Amino acid sequence: MVRRPLFLLALPLTVGGTAGPIAARDTYPRQPIDVEHYRFAVTLGDDTDRIAGVATIRLRLLAAGVITAALDLAGTTPARQGRGMTVDAVTSGGRALAFTHDADRLTITLPAPSRAGDVIELAVRYAGMPADGLQIKPNRHGDRTFFTDDWPDKAHHWLPTIDHIADKATMEMDVVAPARYQVVSNGRRIETTDLPGGLRRTVWRESVPIAPWLYALGVAPFAVQHVGEYRGVPIETWVFAQDRDAGFHDFAVPSRDVLAFFSEWVGPYAYEKLANVQSNSVSGGMEAASSIFYSSTSVVGDRNVRWRNVVIHEIAHQWFGNAVTERDWNDVWLSEGFATYFTLLFIEHAYGRDEFVDGLRRSRETVLDFYAKTPDYRVVHENLDDMSRVTTRMTYEKGGWILHMLRQRLGDERFWAGIRTYYERFRNATASTSDFREAMETVSGDDLTPFFQQWLYRGGVPRLAGTWSWDGSARTVTIDLRQTQPGPPFRLPVEVAIETAGVSPRVERIELTGASAHVVFPVEREPSGLVIDPAVRLLAAVDVTRR
Repeated sequence: MVRRPLFLLALPLTVGGTAGPIAARDTYPRQPIDVEHYRFAVTLGDDTDRIAGVATIRLRLLAAGVITAALDLAGTTPARQGRGMTVDAVTSGGRALAFTHDADRLTITLPAPSRAGDVIELAVRYAGMPADGLQIKPNRHGDRTFFTDDWPDKAHHWLPTIDHIADKATMEMDVVAPARYQVVSNGRRIETTDLPGGLRRTVWRESVPIAPWLYALGVAPFAVQHVGEYRGVPIETWVFAQDRDAGFHDFAVPSRDVLAFFSEWVGPYAYEKLANVQSNSVSGGMEAASSIFYSSTSVVGDRNVRWRNVVIHEIAHQWFGNAVTERDWNDVWLSEGFATYFTLLFIEHAYGRDEFVDGLRRSRETVLDFYAKTPDYRVVHENLDDMSRVTTRMTYEKGGWILHMLRQRLGDERFWAGIRTYYERFRNATASTSDFREAMETVSGDDLTPFFQQWLYRGGVPRLAGTWSWDGSARTVTIDLRQTQPGPPFRLPVEVAIETAGVSPRVERIELTGASAHVVFPVEREPSGLVIDPAVRLLAAVDVTRR
């Protein structure tokens, strides 16, 4: 992958939270400005893929003596075959400002050196054909559509922004497009006005700070259903007009129940609406804040388990990833691992423990297969700046398993209390892995550093091998376990079910603190079998046989 250059980030120079056992922070440079609000006025048409925009940016200068501010905006390059944005003018208070636009960086000379705390508003007038981010193409029915896919840092291909995962601001999307389209974006719709020439202006306003990768714009011939609401939050379905009946059926369930579950167990929903949107830009789902985008193939007329789980996953992101956003790309498990496990938690709540456990087992197999090929991969990266490696299946499946094991360690009451504390502390803000650990420690009273260190900051997974035997004269079962993975041993609570015909299995617990363990349990009758981790609580490869 050819990576774009690194740009500046509108975040304070000093970021709260400790770095944890590894000084893990992406290498995206920071600058002492904080964008408070964006307003994007974008004009779209049917006769060209060229867009025209005016971005109005309100920012606060956090230090004295700041003389420039930089925004990310993709320019035209030969590699992009003429696609990209060209800046016509930058102004502030009607005054033209000097700027340079080079290597996808728009650097603006401010009217005067700043005083700490100054607030300034800039207006950037630009135009061009997006090379990415905003996709303009026919949908599966042949209709022209406009849909965004801004993850992980593609918003700058069509909007001048601080295009970093953690840079959060309120925003408005003011779109002028042919009147035959409906327009959906983040937040609440505040205006729809028909204009001369068969055009229509639609304005959406997001009053909650969100990052640019969560910006959504969908422009298409939609069928729109107002499904109902939960505690004043409207629930909507937006699907291609030809898919009306199937789409209205598919997205109506289980959205309200999922919204209720996470609201009650985690904390209040952050946004003005929850819209499920059939799109033409993503595969699977994309958790854009308040307007979730799904693949065009997501509408099937019969909400099967696969797509049902995608809907649950993307709604879970509205809490984790959207409202609480990871502070840099190294901590992306705080988004994907959480959405993966909280999907399973809703499944456990709504559909039963058997389906929950089946999901855990499938997830565990994915992790073990991955580590058989990539044994050193860490969930929390170190100084990640390669956008092609922001996520892997481990940020999803292993991240979810880490939360499951943390729940087993703390118990349900302390686990949920910690989750609520974490969400309350960092809602509509950003957080690091250390912030999450500290929130869980506050509630539990435990030192969780060793747990986080072995599961998040080192690679690999435990591999247990061993044997067990029955001594009929002594009436004992002897179990020998050893850890065979490279590196130091993991500290593991290992449950063992000793099975005997005609009675319930007897479950014993072994605290495996070293490379091996030799344990003996008194047992009155000869066991018929022995099962390691019968309740599916441990992320490990296990090969234990009878001797």
